[in-house]
Amino acid sequence: MTTTPLSRPRLGLSRLLPAGVDPEALPLLVARGLRAFGDGYMAVLLPAYLLSIGLGTLEVGIVSTATMLGSALATLAVGAWGYRFPGRRLLRGAALLMAATGLGFAGLSSFWPLLIVALVGTLNPSSGDVSVFLPLEHARLAAAAQGHARTALFARYSLMGALCAALGALAAAVPDWLVQHGEFARLDALRGMFVVYATIGLVVFWLYRGQPVHAGAGRPDRPPVAPVPLGPSRRVVVRLTALFSVDAFAGGLTVNALMSLWLLERFGFSLTQAGVFFSGPAC
Repeated sequence: MTTTPLSRPRLGLSRLLPAGVDPEALPLLVARGLRAFGDGYMAVLLPAYLLSIGLGTLEVGIVSTATMLGSALATLAVGAWGYRFPGRRLLRGAALLMAATGLGFAGLSSFWPLLIVALVGTLNPSSGDVSVFLPLEHARLAAAAQGHARTALFARYSLMGALCAALGALAAAVPDWLVQHGEFARLDALRGMFVVYATIGLVVFWLYRGQPVHAGAGRPDRPPVAPVPLGPSRRVVVRLTALFSVDAFAGGLTVNALMSLWLLERFGFSLTQAGVFFSGPAC
C-alpha cells in the first residue's frame, strides 16, 4: 500500500500546524513565538532600562506611549498602502526594523533619540502583539487554510504568542541573574537584552525567507487576487473595529511597561519578581 504525501506522519515543528494547512504557515507560527518572547521581556525591562540611563518616570511614560502610537500608525499605513508592495518584502522589512529597534535602544541613552526610535520601531510595551507584523501575518495565515483548519490555525497562532510571551516575561530575570552570578554591570546586562531582541529580529528575517511573494501564492488552487473593497462585510468590520477600540483603550491604561514601572517604583519589585508577576497574565 502506497503512502500519499497527505497521509505521511508529520515530524518536528510541522506538528504545530493543523491538518490541511499550507506549510508556508509554519515559519509564521515560529516567528510569532520568537517575537512574543522578545515582547514579553521587553515590556518588563523597558522602564527599568530607561530609569537606569537617567530618564524620569514621565519620560518613561512618553516613550512607552510613542511605541504604541508608532505601531498604530504603521498598521494604518500597511492597511492603506501595503497591497502595493510584495507581502514578503514588507515582512522582511519589518523584521529588519525590529533588529534596528533593538540596536537603537541598546546604543542610545538620550531622550529624544530614544523617542524617535520608539515611534518608528517595533518595540511593544505590552505582552500582546500590536505591531506591524500582525496584519501582515494574519493575511498570510488566512490564505494558508480554509474552513475549520483556518480557525484552528489562528487558535494555535494566538496560543503560541501567549505561551512565549509568558516565557519572555520570566526571561526578564536574566539581567538580575547576570549581575549576581557574572561580572556584569546592571546597565550592561539590560542593554544585552536589547541586543538579544535585535538578534530575534534577524532570526525572524531568516524565517521569512521562504515565504511566497504574495499571500496564498504557495497554494496552486488559490492564486493571489487583487485587493477588493469590503462590500457587504464592511458593517461587520466597522462594528468589530469599534469594539476592539474600546477594549484597546481600556487595556492601554494598564500596559505592561507602565505596570512594571509602577511595581518597580511603588513596591520596589526586582526584575525577577516583576517577570514572575507578568508571566501569569501573559498566559
